[in-house]
Amino acid sequence: MKAITIGTRGSKLALWQAHYTQSELKKHGIEADLQIIKTKGDKIQHLSFDKIEGKGFFTKEIEDALSRGDIDMAVHSMKDLPTESPEGLCIAGVSYRENCADWLIIRKDNVDEKALLKLKKEAVVGTSSARRKALMLDFRPDVTFKDIRGNVPTRLTKLQNGEADAILLAAAGLIRLDIDLSDFEVVKMNPREFPCAPAQGVLAYQTREADKDIRRILQKLHHPEVALVTNVERKILQTIGGGCHAPLGAYCERDTLGNYHVWAGRAEQWNTPVRYAKSSSGTHHQLAEGIVEQLSVGQKV
Repeated sequence: MKAITIGTRGSKLALWQAHYTQSELKKHGIEADLQIIKTKGDKIQHLSFDKIEGKGFFTKEIEDALSRGDIDMAVHSMKDLPTESPEGLCIAGVSYRENCADWLIIRKDNVDEKALLKLKKEAVVGTSSARRKALMLDFRPDVTFKDIRGNVPTRLTKLQNGEADAILLAAAGLIRLDIDLSDFEVVKMNPREFPCAPAQGVLAYQTREADKDIRRILQKLHHPEVALVTNVERKILQTIGGGCHAPLGAYCERDTLGNYHVWAGRAEQWNTPVRYAKSSSGTHHQLAEGIVEQLSVGQKV
């Protein structure tokens, strides 16, 4: 068949993801070309996510191109995808999961070994994520925040230049880009205590529902065991509502016996108290709904 056209954003991490998918397709004898598409989130760099109207900041323009037939498939960071696909589109596969934790990257002159998270008192933390702000305030109510946008290397440069004392970034992007962090102190957050964005660390392969040939190909790249846990995380997000940039973290894992374990944290706003939930079950049935009910009661665990 002719080469598949993959739609992707143009950041270093997005291109890593697209090239990775390209190489995975090649293992199955499928050639693919890349088409870079700018999204609203790429164009609007001066606002934090909570000030940008609408959903799908990093996905809508790519999905529109897919719907028009300009591209054959899209590679997204799954955490950026709204929980419901536009009419006629579907997620036909998901990738392996890279480390889904958040890492706190601290300038070495701002490290306090005796302080919680090794961060000096009243530090300025760079992040535009409402979830990260809410969770960080729960650990360290003394910190303040500065909205820092841009791709991963850009944010690290801003940190190096003193625009913040520390920044919060996804481990997955740092690992995939093989970034040298030796100039910084790195505190690796535990997703059971500092719940990650739903489906963080996973790539989603999206195509048209009617394109059965592409769907069959993407099934060859699909990791069903990853889909089982990310489905729970995204179901929690979908049930609560508010979109992929809501102040909500959810992390699900399965043990060797197949049991599900879920940790979640939610705030109404980034600067309001966090409510936590934890649940374990031998089945994913009603698991997300139970977590959402706990989050509504607001018991800390």
